[in-house]
Amino acid sequence: MADTETAVTLSRAQFAFTVMFHFVFPSFSIGLASYLAVLEGIWLKTGQSVYLGLFRFWLKIFAIVFAMGVVSGIVMSYQFGTNWAVFSDKTGSIIGPLMGYEVLTAFFLEAGFLGVMLFGMTRVGPRLHFAATVLVAIGTLISSFWIISANSWMHTPVGFAMNAAGQFIPVDWWRIVFNPSFPYRIVHTVLGAYLTTSLIVGAVGAWHLLRDAAEPHARVMFSMAMWMVLIVAPLQAIAGDTQGLNTLEHEPAKIMAMEGHFESHPHGAPLYLFGIPDQQAGKLRYAIGLPKVSSLVLRHDPNAPLAGLDTVPRQNWPPVPIVFWSFRVMVGLGLLMIALGAAALIARTRGKLWSSPWLHRFALAMGPAGTVAVLAGWTTTEVGRQPFTVYGLLRTADSVSPLAAPAVAASLVAFAIVYFVVFGTGLWYLLKMMNRTPEAGEQPAIAGLKGPIRTAGITPAPAVIVAANTGSTSHEL
Repeated sequence: MADTETAVTLSRAQFAFTVMFHFVFPSFSIGLASYLAVLEGIWLKTGQSVYLGLFRFWLKIFAIVFAMGVVSGIVMSYQFGTNWAVFSDKTGSIIGPLMGYEVLTAFFLEAGFLGVMLFGMTRVGPRLHFAATVLVAIGTLISSFWIISANSWMHTPVGFAMNAAGQFIPVDWWRIVFNPSFPYRIVHTVLGAYLTTSLIVGAVGAWHLLRDAAEPHARVMFSMAMWMVLIVAPLQAIAGDTQGLNTLEHEPAKIMAMEGHFESHPHGAPLYLFGIPDQQAGKLRYAIGLPKVSSLVLRHDPNAPLAGLDTVPRQNWPPVPIVFWSFRVMVGLGLLMIALGAAALIARTRGKLWSSPWLHRFALAMGPAGTVAVLAGWTTTEVGRQPFTVYGLLRTADSVSPLAAPAVAASLVAFAIVYFVVFGTGLWYLLKMMNRTPEAGEQPAIAGLKGPIRTAGITPAPAVIVAANTGSTSHEL
């Protein structure tokens, strides 16, 4: 019995480890693909070489991030067969087709046009190349659509029947795909991806501005990123609130864990800012809270009653301390993102967007915040669903493959070593590329050009680039 529980715990740890590594890359590449499409579109519209330089700078980084995302995702698919064979057997009729739709729509689209996007700048016309960039960006969004749909169904399962073997059989695909939590999760996830990208782009821009405040590429990328943070961070707060209300309706135990509500509050629940959850005792120790604010946020009524975990059987409690703290990490970083956007707006209105070292250091420090917030949000969502893989219907302990604990432990160690070496090397190379100063585009103005760009024999380009860059230092967005 003890060996079985250990095997379950190790299988969960292994899947969590690989998912967290994988999730970092799509959350960056989804936003970066859209950013590249915007850069190329502005370049085609204006002909300003600074946008072409930025496009080429981030295109190389996108290629590496995209490749690492694909590789880390393939590893996860194998784990469904090795560590989670029972889950695959019971839910394969629903999860399998959703994954298949992702491959047929998103992956084929990305694979078909990624080569043109990466290597076709000098081989196809600018408009065809731009179309390839847009289609790759659309492909990343379609991919997130299917993945989030499958994941959301595990939280709010509908549109199925059970057969005699205990397997989930699809009955209504519209209900399965557009399950009750899907609209909220897809908005929250995509906005999180855009925030992650804008914070990294802003941090890289800030880094180069700290070294040279007149560098034109750094000015443009920092300005664009700060606009994005200013707009998206508050929207993300609203999206998070609506998802929280949806979670309260469909997964109340998760909300109870997030709020630290071990006990029920019949006359209005406080919003706990701090506390140390004691799951064994069923108490939140050293709690500091705002009276009735939790009821106001979740029910829009300060006196509305809120049930606590004391209404849920203990065997169905999620790991409260993990959910409680990961939720606060996500919210805390979200508030800092809103503060960064507001600070950048103030500096912009005072004409000091590019001459405020304190703002640049703030943006640089916030560079990893989007990634950390995404991982914290994922932890809140997935750990909060425990002890179920399909909420309320299939327990995690009944989903694992019949493996011995030492076998799972050995594979977990192997994963950790390989991942840290391979992806650690990839991260080091990404940081090295971000440290380089973006180079000017080779074609300062090609708007209206209909044919492919031929670089052979175009020797005067460097002189034109210098002239174009000198004139681009005054660009402000």
